[in-house]
Amino acid sequence: MFLTVIFGLLVPRLTIAYIWFMTKWFSVVFRGDWIIPLLGFIFLPYTLLWYAAVYNWYHGVWGIMQIVILIAALVIDLGSYGSRNK
Repeated sequence: MFLTVIFGLLVPRLTIAYIWFMTKWFSVVFRGDWIIPLLGFIFLPYTLLWYAAVYNWYHGVWGIMQIVILIAALVIDLGSYGSRNK
C-alpha cells in the first residue's frame, strides 16, 4: 500500500489506471458510473484518488484531516491549469 501511495503522488493517472483495472476501488465508490472517474482522471487526478481513498480507507467519513487533504488535492490539481506570467 505504501508503494501505491508514493506511486500515486508521482504519477496519479497511471495509478488511477492501475487501480481501475486491478481493484474494485472505483466500482465500489461510484457504483458502476464511469463518467465521474473519467472526468477525474482527465481533470482532477489527485482529487479523484483522495476521494476514493477516503471512501475505502475511512468508510466515507469526512473529518477535518480528510477535508484539508481534499482541499490540498484540489489546489494541486487546479493549480496546474493556471496561467503563467511571461
